[in-house]
Amino acid sequence: MRLRSDIFVSALTRRLFARGDFAAVEHKGAEEAGAIFIRQRFRDGLETLYAPAPQSFFDQEESGTRLFEVRMNRREPEDVRQMLDRELKFDPDLWIIELETDDIGDIVPMAEQRSNPL
Repeated sequence: MRLRSDIFVSALTRRLFARGDFAAVEHKGAEEAGAIFIRQRFRDGLETLYAPAPQSFFDQEESGTRLFEVRMNRREPEDVRQMLDRELKFDPDLWIIELETDDIGDIVPMAEQRSNPL
């Protein structure tokens, strides 16, 4: 069973604040199963957008795990905003979390770090 979206977001933001970084909920989605998108802002003004990884990255034992992939890497904020606006039109129940941190490697589970079962 997958962890509820609101609990995952709450834990994510607390972990960021605990290490002295900043996190905010830009758009609140469905509490139980809303897709989560993460905007990572850098000091140079660029952003990286993380999106839910495709289901092909999951095997049966990991069905409750949330994995993310890089959708846009170090792009202008306007580009990221346009992508998120398109996603919101498709799925208004998604979450958008904004992070201001240099490294999310130990905070956000990435699909690239796991082997693809296919």
